[in-house]
Amino acid sequence: FSLTLQVSYGGSSEQLSNTELYPSFYRTVPSDKNLVEAVVELLNQFGWNWIASIGSDDEYGRGAQGQFSSMAGDHSICIAFEGLIPMDLAEPRATTQLEDTITAINKTNVNVIVLFAYNKPAQALLRHSIRMGLSKKVWIGTEAWMLSNTAASIPNIQSIGTVLGFIMKAGTVPGFQNYVANLFTSVQQEKFCQESREVAQQLGSDTLPTRCQPCDHVLMDDIWPTLSLAQIQPVYVAVYSVAHALHRALGCTHQACPTAPIRSWQLLHFMNTLPFQVNGQSFRFDESHGTNTGYKLIFWSWENSSLTYLPVGDYEGSLNINSSLIRFHTADQKEPTSQCFRQCKPGQFRELKGYHLCCYDCTDCPENTFWRREDSSGCSPCQAQQWSPARSTQCLERSERYLLWSQPLALALLALMATTAALACLTALLFLKHLDTPLVRASGGRLSLFALLALVLLCLSCCLYVGKPSDRLCTAQQLVHALCLTACFSTFLAKSLEITLVTEFPRCAPSLLHWVTQRAWLLVALCLFTECCLCFCYLCLGPDSLVADYKSLPREVLLVCHTQSWGAFALMHGYNACLAFICFLGTFMVETSGKKYNIARGITFAILIYFVTCIFFVAFFATLKTVLRSVTQICTILTTSLGILGTYYIPKCYIILLKPDLNTEDYCQFPTREKPEEDS
Repeated sequence: FSLTLQVSYGGSSEQLSNTELYPSFYRTVPSDKNLVEAVVELLNQFGWNWIASIGSDDEYGRGAQGQFSSMAGDHSICIAFEGLIPMDLAEPRATTQLEDTITAINKTNVNVIVLFAYNKPAQALLRHSIRMGLSKKVWIGTEAWMLSNTAASIPNIQSIGTVLGFIMKAGTVPGFQNYVANLFTSVQQEKFCQESREVAQQLGSDTLPTRCQPCDHVLMDDIWPTLSLAQIQPVYVAVYSVAHALHRALGCTHQACPTAPIRSWQLLHFMNTLPFQVNGQSFRFDESHGTNTGYKLIFWSWENSSLTYLPVGDYEGSLNINSSLIRFHTADQKEPTSQCFRQCKPGQFRELKGYHLCCYDCTDCPENTFWRREDSSGCSPCQAQQWSPARSTQCLERSERYLLWSQPLALALLALMATTAALACLTALLFLKHLDTPLVRASGGRLSLFALLALVLLCLSCCLYVGKPSDRLCTAQQLVHALCLTACFSTFLAKSLEITLVTEFPRCAPSLLHWVTQRAWLLVALCLFTECCLCFCYLCLGPDSLVADYKSLPREVLLVCHTQSWGAFALMHGYNACLAFICFLGTFMVETSGKKYNIARGITFAILIYFVTCIFFVAFFATLKTVLRSVTQICTILTTSLGILGTYYIPKCYIILLKPDLNTEDYCQFPTREKPEEDS
């Protein structure tokens, strides 16, 4: 079959851009797609994203509205209401449908209405909006109704608000107005009409029927405004496009055209080739067989009930607006807002609200999450080793957190540690100087020096908790703590056994006391060996190791020592608790007269302080999640050391230095029952 060339000067439907379905269709007007792109650009420039879209119930209205709906969603424009205006306004349901449309627009609280409709449906909607008292809106229209004098002459039309719209850019056709004026004058002459009838008869057609009587009353002033409309040039260009294609097909020159048969389909090739000139303006059909000359943005400017179509911008791929020329209907004549959402700032994500999927609130990204430009619907979590403040667009590396040597709290604890260690050293020197005195011998003699040395080491172990931890330091903390306490408590155990034999088993004391006192070092060594075995199990089953805690602190990574085997940990430290408990059982019930020094009382109070300190340590350590854990461990060590020094050793130093008259065998001998009846 042959293709017939078709050139349209008014068909703007986007469906006609499909060259596979319509290979021989050309047009000299832009596609509705270009118009919709201009409307979307206008909405974006003014920040209007909450709008109503109305179209006439025909191919033009439905097609443009469908294009607008899909494009609006891609540009974050939320359509609160979509409606169609019936074409047959005489139908009974038409009025109800228009009223329902106005009511629905009122409920949405939109301030902007986009209207894709021809003249009559648009007029019907505007009349009903005025009659029903629709508040002033911004109406965005097209030249299908914007340039209509009948639409502009609707009573009280100024009350609808602000009218903006796009009309096609088109030049004037030189001489056209004069041609029409001359033709209009000729029509009114009988000679012209007679000549027209004669020509029609020669052609054998009935072109001129009976004279149109109403046409006699049409004046030149009635048709003059239409002579300058933008729809005139597309007709002119359409005719000239075919003429230029025919000119090229025939191979015409400036002098003449050869005579040759040309079929319609042969012109298609020439329609797609070189551009052609019309009145000095260049035109060319694009790949969709259309010409896009762009649009002008028109504003209905009212001055004393006189309407002017004021150009305020243009669109040729991008929109340029002179906003100062637009006087909106608001009190300050500034553009109104029509938003169900605002443009989210960097660091905020869109949180849907209501039943409109395109409506949302802007919510700040919470801490430790960040906003990515390619995904504005949510916030992405930072990696474990990173952090971010609220409303952030990037993640930052966490700084390491541990107890620094330079921190005031660490310096204060180290000063207290030095004081405690110095006090233990001075006590040891004092005991060494008075090693052979009754009080020092009764307190344990050389065993006391060994216990004081263990306390000094225990105090110095506080340094292991300050500074950046490591796997080795974490292991050393527990081992030193456990072994030093074992060394101290084993000396107390030897002394507690002596006191128990003398006070609770006086009949057996003479035979067993010598064995206990002479082999006290063996007992201490046995206790330490047992603890060393437990420490070895601790090392084998799982010593403490360094772990990075990313959850306790929001912006820092907390370096802490993590216990891998709680069983081995409990055995190692539980052994010291057992030694302390045995010492407590052997000494807490011992009674002496006021004339004797009670050695057992110092051990009892020292053990009590140890147990109370352990209880508080467990309570605090389980609840603290920061560097205060290290502080708690240091405080536990120093409290235990000061408790032992203050209850067991310092009172003896007081007697040695200030009460030397009490440092006698009679005052410092072991308390005994004066009349024991039987061994317990």
